[in-house]
Amino acid sequence: MAVDAARSEEGFTSAAATRVMVAACRAVGLDDRDAELIRLGENALFRLASAPVIVRVPRGREWLDTARKEVAVSRWLEGEGFPVARIVEDLEQPLVIDGHPVTFWHLIVEGERKATYGELGATLRELHSLRVPDGLELPLFDPFDKQQRRLDLAVIPEDDKVFLRKRWRELRDKYAELRFETPKGPVHGDAHVQNLMVDDQGQVILIDFEAFCFDHPEWDLMVTAVEHHSLGWQTDAQYADFVAAYGRDLYDWPGYETLRGLQEFGMTTWLMQNVREDEKTAAEYRRRIAGLRNDDAPRDWRPW
Repeated sequence: MAVDAARSEEGFTSAAATRVMVAACRAVGLDDRDAELIRLGENALFRLASAPVIVRVPRGREWLDTARKEVAVSRWLEGEGFPVARIVEDLEQPLVIDGHPVTFWHLIVEGERKATYGELGATLRELHSLRVPDGLELPLFDPFDKQQRRLDLAVIPEDDKVFLRKRWRELRDKYAELRFETPKGPVHGDAHVQNLMVDDQGQVILIDFEAFCFDHPEWDLMVTAVEHHSLGWQTDAQYADFVAAYGRDLYDWPGYETLRGLQEFGMTTWLMQNVREDEKTAAEYRRRIAGLRNDDAPRDWRPW
């Protein structure tokens, strides 16, 4: 089964994901014609033209438990009155097609503006204040859970693989020394501002529960902290709004540099999976791996 899963991931291209999406739609009676691929990463996301539905196709069978978790988290948060992406309740969830656990989500009709960093900080503060209900089993945050698989399947120069494996071992050693002072609770696990949407009614909605877990809130704060302090993706004013809304700047925490290393490593290996898609993606991967090789150099990485 492990070999089959590896083969499935190795062949996970936009074309392969489209074939799974088509089969899934036909299995539940949805029209797949003119569906649009809007995202290819750990999952492929398709927007249907025939209905207000997003179809989410993970890379392989090993994502079945994750898909089940996403469905459960969405139901829990919706029941709490928390504005979140909602599954299509009258369809089987998840539906396994050729080893891919497919899920179907209500399309969020976007408004005229994007979410702000102040809204991200406020959303995370509210999320972290919730109590996970009995019966909802959530994993701990694991910054290494996908890295071995990504490196095994990556179509990159061997020298890059050697470097990344060495960096991976170094980060594991640093991770073992981390000491948190905050209590554990619900954590989004990939808390960047692109995982907030503003609908046409002006409501801010949290999406993408793939990495949702039960752990320390620092894992959510590290994303925006690294994007600002290391990558310069936000203005000082935007980051100040985030900090003011949440009430904490992770940059002041002694463990920040370790989390920075973990975040940048994950961002690089995430993009690494799609270097065969087009030259633009391959060029951005080369830019990121060059940055990892020089910790002190300015990062000229581009948002993806």
